[in-house]
Amino acid sequence: MLTFKPMPNKAIQYLLFDHDGVLVDTEYWYFRATQIALAEMGVDMSLEHYRQHLVDGNPSFDLARDAGCSAQEIDAARDKRNIYYQQFLAVEAIDIEGVPEILSALKQHYRMAIVTTSKRVDFELIHQHRDIVRHMDFVLAREDYDQAKPEPEPYLTALSRFGAKPHQALVIEDSERGLRAAVAAKISCAVVANSFTAHQDLSAADYKIASLNALAGLLDRL
Repeated sequence: MLTFKPMPNKAIQYLLFDHDGVLVDTEYWYFRATQIALAEMGVDMSLEHYRQHLVDGNPSFDLARDAGCSAQEIDAARDKRNIYYQQFLAVEAIDIEGVPEILSALKQHYRMAIVTTSKRVDFELIHQHRDIVRHMDFVLAREDYDQAKPEPEPYLTALSRFGAKPHQALVIEDSERGLRAAVAAKISCAVVANSFTAHQDLSAADYKIASLNALAGLLDRL
């Protein structure tokens, strides 16, 4: 079992976790669901193109609009994408090894929350049979705030919910958009290495760790 020494006078008291790519390995399957829905409209989207959209924030379905598809066709394709994604979530291996054990150890010394851009319905499907959410004080899903990452609102909402100051918290992210949200909220951020987002500009991160397993060691040093 993971253990680390308690620090009763520690500056960091709150851990704010991104979800997809940090606690579960779902990002590839969202891409595949989107790719399939676009292909059914006659629109090709490569993994490289999709990964660039993660940085620039342009919706992947803009490709369908540029190809002349109507707004109604695009809305229908988005609905299909959501169905395909949920089908993938139900059957694919999306666990990241050791996450429940890591969270169990961290919970002994920190208050914790998940701050995700996932829709609530997808989040609940993911966690039907997983031992992650019980370690959290609360979860903020996409429906719980107005402006998504890279805007600071999701993380500011989490701070408000805890009654915490930015310097008392640490954000754990894996993407440039999430990192930018943390920076805008003036919260320190540790970025977890993820091959899906390795091409992104993560230079603004306060800390970089090879895996979530290294988080306890980082917190011991802070």
